Amino acid sequence: MTAHTGQGVLPRQALADLVERGVIAPLQPLVEGQIQPASLDLRLGHTAYRLRASFLAGRDSRISARLPDFLMHRIDLSDGAVLEKGCVYLVPLMERLRMPPGLEGVANAKSSTGRLDLLTRLVTDHGTEFDRIPAGYDGPLYAEICPRSFSVLVRPGMRLNQLRLRAGRAVLEDAELAARHAAEPLVDGGPAVISDGLGFSVDLEPGPGGLVGYRAKPHSGVIDLDRLGSYPVREFWERLETEDRRLILDPGAFYILVSRESVTIPPDCAAEMAPYFAMVGEFRVHYAGFFDPGFGHHEAGGHGARGVLEVRCHEAPFALDHGQVVGRLIYERMTERPDLLYGADLASNYQGQGLKLAKHFAPDPHSGPTP
Repeated sequence: MTAHTGQGVLPRQALADLVERGVIAPLQPLVEGQIQPASLDLRLGHTAYRLRASFLAGRDSRISARLPDFLMHRIDLSDGAVLEKGCVYLVPLMERLRMPPGLEGVANAKSSTGRLDLLTRLVTDHGTEFDRIPAGYDGPLYAEICPRSFSVLVRPGMRLNQLRLRAGRAVLEDAELAARHAAEPLVDGGPAVISDGLGFSVDLEPGPGGLVGYRAKPHSGVIDLDRLGSYPVREFWERLETEDRRLILDPGAFYILVSRESVTIPPDCAAEMAPYFAMVGEFRVHYAGFFDPGFGHHEAGGHGARGVLEVRCHEAPFALDHGQVVGRLIYERMTERPDLLYGADLASNYQGQGLKLAKHFAPDPHSGPTP
């Protein structure tokens, strides 16, 4: 295979080269748009296994060896099947890997997956962590799926998570991040808070009709992941309004909020949304937090884009105030600029976004224009 001499995240053209050379080995040919500017979408296979508990294979075992210990029943996805809220499933994926030394993988749920509170994590043979693939891994890939707020209808070939491959050191240290921000602002809407990444805060300034976000309803119908723009918001979400720029999070509830800042990802970088520090509050900030090169960038037709926050409160009610720092963006360099950019060369549902639900929902007629 071609040697990757640069350090960083591999771009689209390098991923395509790895497919040609068999490092990425799909069981069925890739489909159009599956390779993104800095990631590969992973596709569900034809079978789902209902589990009694989530598990990792462990360093000395394979998924297939441990599956009988947790298997409840097998589900054929060929004609579509419902994955029920609150249950855990394991789905073999259509892609497998033959990783060379020096190349590691990391996975995230896709944006629409996270906005549906659909917990999706990558697992592998000999794995001791979710969403991580070590150098030299040779084997199959699986998606663990746990619908948290809504039951979903899935079919083979659906793409719920995505894989990035890294060569060597990729993360931009704070000094380099500050220098980039000084040369070309990476954030607006507030001062740059740079500490182990670029900090961002929550926007609780009332929008049209006082809207600041949405909370998932506890009892709702099934969402067919192939149906876009058709589900009424009111059947699945409660509108959240506030006059004092404060929101009290309920334990166990799932929220869609938005960052106060608009962020920009330069074409030679990618970024990952990471939670802030656990001691700042009893909540989790995101499920899907990967930003492609060109997100919000002027070269891709953007003028900054706000980060949608997928928030779940933990054990105790927690008061969230406008402008409170809730997370950070970890910027990573690319080994080279992708030959296609997010939002410019590839169709994008979320370029220039503000407060926005997943693409499966019809526009909220009461929310006013997207900020």
